[in-house]
Amino acid sequence: MSALRVVIVGGGISGLSLAWELQKQDVNYTVLEKSGRLGGKVQTDMVDSEGDTPFVVEGGPDSFLTQKPWALQLARELGLDDDLLGTNDEKRNVFVLNRGKPVILPDGVLLIVPTKFMPFVTSPLISPLGKLRMGMEMFIPSKKDDEDETLAQFVRRRLGNEALDKIAEPLMSGIYNAEAEQQSIMATFPRFRALEKEYGNLTRGMLASRRKRADAAPPSSLAAKPKTSAFMSLKGGTTQLIDALVAQLTGDLRTGTGVERIQPHDDGTYTVMLDDGTWIDADMVALTAPSYVAADLVRDFAPDAADDLDGIRYVSTGTISMAFRESDIPKPLNGFGVVIPSSEARPINAVTISSTKFDHRAPEGYVLLRAFFGGSRSPESMNLDEPTLLTTVREQLNDILGISAEPLFHRVYHWWDANPQYDLGHLERVARIESALPPGIVVTGSAYRGVGMPDCVHQSQLTAKAILQHAGSTPAVLV
Repeated sequence: MSALRVVIVGGGISGLSLAWELQKQDVNYTVLEKSGRLGGKVQTDMVDSEGDTPFVVEGGPDSFLTQKPWALQLARELGLDDDLLGTNDEKRNVFVLNRGKPVILPDGVLLIVPTKFMPFVTSPLISPLGKLRMGMEMFIPSKKDDEDETLAQFVRRRLGNEALDKIAEPLMSGIYNAEAEQQSIMATFPRFRALEKEYGNLTRGMLASRRKRADAAPPSSLAAKPKTSAFMSLKGGTTQLIDALVAQLTGDLRTGTGVERIQPHDDGTYTVMLDDGTWIDADMVALTAPSYVAADLVRDFAPDAADDLDGIRYVSTGTISMAFRESDIPKPLNGFGVVIPSSEARPINAVTISSTKFDHRAPEGYVLLRAFFGGSRSPESMNLDEPTLLTTVREQLNDILGISAEPLFHRVYHWWDANPQYDLGHLERVARIESALPPGIVVTGSAYRGVGMPDCVHQSQLTAKAILQHAGSTPAVLV
């Protein structure tokens, strides 16, 4: 075991992934989690049904993106291959609420860019003038510099207002629970700017990217593994990844343990003072808790970093999951769910049909769905008491999907001040934070360079590498 002592503040996916990477290098670590459970926003509950198969209810993320491979690689590293679960791609339709009615997103629209002519032209989602404006994207000059801009500015510039309202805002801002008018394009969707810069416009760039992926794919007869879905989960829900991590971590994992302050010493080491009056001596401290928590812990010795950490804005969000019998749904939605533009002025932001998106989420003959609320688009819903929230969401489900039946059960999850906002200039802010922190203090997690599970795992891998480099060690296997 290495003599290096690392204290990790925060026991979510970032903190646990960092512990895993350090453990592989025989580094002594302690994970401190203030709440009573590990996993952070990754939370799955099993709800008994009338039969033997339970409902699998996700409180936080329900899957991870495989184009960013790090969470999938971690799952396989932990021996979870047999439990990996892809989406039901044959049912992969997404609907957009348009004037109160769910309208299917045209086939071939890749996030915001139409790549197939007829489905887009015949879709009622965008008006004729809106389609004409989107079609003009091929002739809009590209932006050549690397200066940041908001998602709203980028989409208006390339595709127009209607594309922003009906497609980009509910889809792209929805991924980050963000406000399109403040969301940094360079921190959230830099690929679009890169495509614009390389190909002159998004349409040409997306078509070229699709051709490259097709050319790179091996013939089906030569493929070594079955096709991987764009999004993957686990049969037991995303918490299965957390459970597997915790089961294989051999270091000091503490729940119900908060940090009062961090005391630096002249020799470059630190003492981490805990809320129970005890302390831990450390060579390095990794802060994976929310940035406002990190700000309080470093303010005494890194005030500039603390100010920038406090400058990362957060919003609160929530989900409510409900179960129904299939016979209770008169107008089944043939797809994964419906996203709701801000212009629709609804108290919910989206509805996902969990049992359509993934198998093993509900018993045969039942439907499990969940509605999303809060964030910048429906913040008032966060303050509703549970009976009022349930009534409000049921009214929306009745209006949008025709569901009037009482749910068999419901589960509500509130995530208070838990969703960092990547506002304009976010990457520059993160760079300032990293440069202003003293040696031996590092930050990592969803507040900095990616909010999804794969991003958090990857950041933890890079942080482990930085810790070992700082300590003068050479990592054996790090991505």
